[in-house]
Amino acid sequence: MEEERRRALRRGRVRLVEELRPEVLWGPLQERGVFTRAMVEDMQSTGTRREQARQLVTDLETRGKQAFPIFLSILRDTGQGQLADMLEEGCGSPVSAPPLELRPVQLELRGEQRGRGEQGFFAWQSAGLGAARGFLLAVGRQLADGLSLPCVCQVYQLRADPCGHCLIFNNVTFSRDSGLSARAGSDIDCEKLEKRFKSLCFRVRTLRDLKAQEIDLELRKLARLDHSALDCCLVVILSHGCQTSHIQFPGGIYGTDGKTIPIEKIVNYFNGSQCPSLRGKPKLFFIQACGGEQKDQGFEVDLESPQDETCQGSVESDAIPFQAPSGNLDELDATASLPTPGDILVSYSTFPGFVSWRDKVSGSWYVETLDSVLEHYARSEDLLTMLVQVSNAVSAKGRYKQIPGCFNFLRKKFYFMCK
Repeated sequence: MEEERRRALRRGRVRLVEELRPEVLWGPLQERGVFTRAMVEDMQSTGTRREQARQLVTDLETRGKQAFPIFLSILRDTGQGQLADMLEEGCGSPVSAPPLELRPVQLELRGEQRGRGEQGFFAWQSAGLGAARGFLLAVGRQLADGLSLPCVCQVYQLRADPCGHCLIFNNVTFSRDSGLSARAGSDIDCEKLEKRFKSLCFRVRTLRDLKAQEIDLELRKLARLDHSALDCCLVVILSHGCQTSHIQFPGGIYGTDGKTIPIEKIVNYFNGSQCPSLRGKPKLFFIQACGGEQKDQGFEVDLESPQDETCQGSVESDAIPFQAPSGNLDELDATASLPTPGDILVSYSTFPGFVSWRDKVSGSWYVETLDSVLEHYARSEDLLTMLVQVSNAVSAKGRYKQIPGCFNFLRKKFYFMCK
């Protein structure tokens, strides 16, 4: 599929997810060769109407040149012409009607059995052509039009409600011996994320002001739970952070006693060998803390990025040690790390080695932006797409700069469940 048509689908994704009626599309899409029966059944099994619509829009991008005009034609045939018009306008030029209707023909291979969901071989033939000629037509059309063979849907399936555990660590007040300041504004972050992840169908539990050993114990308890009936797991850490020696990934977070826990140790509790009931399921980590002590003053660009100079007197950092020139600047927060086993994503609030800013009144830049993006886009966008939006928005803030990032070892796209 041409890039301009992919972009039109992505720009229209929110409206498509909200308004599309996929139940009337499955038959025509299968008959006209856009999807196979097995692929349609996989999309139908994703859950609600909205989830089916989202999966359909995602998979449509992989179906070759003719998939887009055929999709528009079917939309108009099923009384959804306003959505077809929206997509056509998004392309910037009229979309010509498909020259040939295609339908999938499954070739039965002697002595070979195929169950539901297996790929097998499929040929594409025009109406009235024989199977042998259709198979030859398939080769030519796949080369000329980009129609691909059936593929497995690359989206994590979230069917359980709640979909998984969400454990939030919120360290605000630190012991006098630790030399760490109180993290004003962190309770605001915590309240936002509690509310947000509850709305995204997680079973949320919050723990406040724990020592390093207590954090470690709670993480091991969570990893030892039986997650078999759940589909994912999520951990949020709000604390001071620092750089630590590491083998795989940088960063550590502080307990209230001033002792550190490496991020890689935290994440490895949930890898496939340590937590078997989460094998193959997404494990997500969100770290609001500093990655080090450097302050990024940014660099000049041709067009000035928007300046967010509000609340400059109330912004703090979670990096330790850090000597601010005045007592009222932003604070630094910790970096994230990620082990190599699959199905893990760690999103952290700042680039390793740099500080992460937190406003005493409105909370951290990272959490405030993450919450806003989830509120507006969780129903239609996958997690990685949203994290790019978070990075872009945070990077435009303030005199000193910050850019969130992530270590991504997910194997599929991840979409949140929405109530």
